Amino acid sequence: MRTAGIDIGSRTIKLVTIEEGEIITSLLADTTHDPIEQCKRLMDQTCFDRILATGYGRHFFETHFNVSTVTEIKAFARGAKTIFPQCRTILDIGGQDTKAIALNEKGGVTKFEMNDRCAAGTGIFLEVIAKTLGYNLEEFGKEPLKAQNRIQINSMCTVFAQSEVTSLLAKGQRREDIALGIHMAILNRTLSLLKRVSTAEEIVLAGGVARDPCFKYLLEEALGKKIKVPQDPQMVGAYGAAIIAQESGRLFSY
Repeated sequence: MRTAGIDIGSRTIKLVTIEEGEIITSLLADTTHDPIEQCKRLMDQTCFDRILATGYGRHFFETHFNVSTVTEIKAFARGAKTIFPQCRTILDIGGQDTKAIALNEKGGVTKFEMNDRCAAGTGIFLEVIAKTLGYNLEEFGKEPLKAQNRIQINSMCTVFAQSEVTSLLAKGQRREDIALGIHMAILNRTLSLLKRVSTAEEIVLAGGVARDPCFKYLLEEALGKKIKVPQDPQMVGAYGAAIIAQESGRLFSY
């Protein structure tokens, strides 16, 4: 039995298929202006017997294909716990939201917090600021590690932060220092959310921002512990949905 999980996010769509617990395919595409068409394109690239949708676009998917869905919270909990059995806290920073999820020993969700009303500190925020500083996303995650000073960034609104960065560049501040200041501002905002949930025991960092080495370094520094990052952190939700589909007795088709 081959099952699939599809995570329709604000920036990207992720699809994972598994068979007997092993990942068979792992696909990603931009969400674009037509997420349903992108979903079709991904599904046409693989085969499966069951599929379960998650992510912010799961209800559109459910309506269009008449299949069941699962919340992002449950999908990420199942995926992270499978990858890291000792996981007790998940921090997922995606394209436009941030989620902190606490788990019990069996992987059940005990508490969660989500910031989905503001894009500050999320993937799209990083993209805008990186471009303003003349970096691609890979450079933006590495160059701040060379910084000499930690500049304070006062605004986390994307528009105002971009303006503040432009002003700092005009004053001759080094790009690396400004980029580190941005990362510190994101860290402080994220820690506030995370501490409302849990910082105990093993923490898993997921989502696109998990690929940013500077953010991971600063988070580990602030918490005084190593953070676990999956090999493919953007696929955690889709993987979790695929596992839940595998465990369900209902056949999902489209």
